Amino acid sequence: MNYVYNTADPVLYSMLHEWAKENRKYQTEAERFLWDRLRGNRLGKKFNRQHVIGQYIVDFVCLEEKLVIEVDGGYHCQPAQELLDEKRTERLNEMGFTVIRFDNETIIEKIDDVIKVICRYIF
Repeated sequence: MNYVYNTADPVLYSMLHEWAKENRKYQTEAERFLWDRLRGNRLGKKFNRQHVIGQYIVDFVCLEEKLVIEVDGGYHCQPAQELLDEKRTERLNEMGFTVIRFDNETIIEKIDDVIKVICRYIF
């Protein structure tokens, strides 16, 4: 089944799309690790990486299930970034997306547990 969503802010899309392409080239280790498990419909659902939604570029998204997966590096623990992440999650929720977050270490050290959590949201 083909799911088409107009998820991008048209004013910002061109700029965000270019940034997203750059982000795909320079993934973190944790992003690469998770992408290896998500890509190619390996979980039975299509995922996109570095996808523009509204004014944001999300790490991974399953558009069919409206599930966003964010991979958080160490700086996400800083109070200012936590507030930004909270606002971002609220805005994505308002657009109908569910957002789940994993830190880099959890993805690298406990990938099977991460995949189990993701599967709970997509099935």
